[in-house]
Amino acid sequence: MGRILLTGGFGYIGSHTAAQLAEKGEDFIIYDNFCNCNSNIVNQLEKTIGEKINFIEGDIRDISKLEAIMSTNKITSVAHFAALKYVGDSVKSPLDYYDVNVLGTINLLKIMQKYGVNKFLFSSSASIYGEPEYLPIDEMHPLKAINPYGETKLMVEKVLEDLSRSDDSWSIISLRYFNPLGAHQFGFIGDDPFSKNSQNLLPSIIRAALGLSRKIKIYGDDYDTKDGTGVRDYIHIIDLANAHLKALIHLNSNKGINVFNLGTGRGFSVLEVINTFEMVTGKHVPKQIIKRRKGDVSSCYADPSRANTFLDWKTKLDLKEMCLSAWNFSNKKD
Repeated sequence: MGRILLTGGFGYIGSHTAAQLAEKGEDFIIYDNFCNCNSNIVNQLEKTIGEKINFIEGDIRDISKLEAIMSTNKITSVAHFAALKYVGDSVKSPLDYYDVNVLGTINLLKIMQKYGVNKFLFSSSASIYGEPEYLPIDEMHPLKAINPYGETKLMVEKVLEDLSRSDDSWSIISLRYFNPLGAHQFGFIGDDPFSKNSQNLLPSIIRAALGLSRKIKIYGDDYDTKDGTGVRDYIHIIDLANAHLKALIHLNSNKGINVFNLGTGRGFSVLEVINTFEMVTGKHVPKQIIKRRKGDVSSCYADPSRANTFLDWKTKLDLKEMCLSAWNFSNKKD
């Protein structure tokens, strides 16, 4: 694969992809400003892969630093994870999200173009689909994001379409993530429940189970779902990371632009995730129902058949393994 630049490579998805790349002996550099993680992730990831990491600290909006990386490191492809990522925050602070997620990506693409690096793997999101018109969601589903976070991902996908149309030397893949959960099997990296930045479901469940928060807040129980709580397609982080390896291989032999849904094809409600966590850990999770969160949809799950076919990728790990691996990570974390 050559040398891969992982922007945002210390984040939740980026770090697990780095671990899978290291396991395969691939060469990569991480570029991150620790916006979505703590600096101790460096040590945790090095313990996971058993070697020192080549990384550069910096912001995706810093054009001079991006240029220095491209001009001196013989980068052959880029996996672009760097982004602000929380729906609720994007509603409160949309300008920050457009600045980092859209303008930051354009900065990166300009520098790549300048130095002839034309293999680009983009972390997109199922949030670009908005409220589903049908389920499961395939890649042909209408795109109508309903929050600023989703809009930023959709804008970047449109930029990538135009870039590919203007220059056929590019190889581009957008991976539309559904909802990653879980942690690496070694227990050193995961979605940190002790981080002030963490707003995702399993870390919130773990904090409630440990008594670090009084109750987990469930945003709405009046959706048109089997138990009234929101339904999502939860995918184990290891399965998601492995999809990135498959996509990077695909970039090396295919020009043009492709999009792929990454999910299991099955939806679970918030209450089902909580109940599964309680079952596999033996821990009680106190709950509090509050009003719906602005920008959330009721149900969302993938049709992943396109990725199954063209990337030769399928999920292997189930919801029980997601919950147990996340719990083990929270107990092993130092």
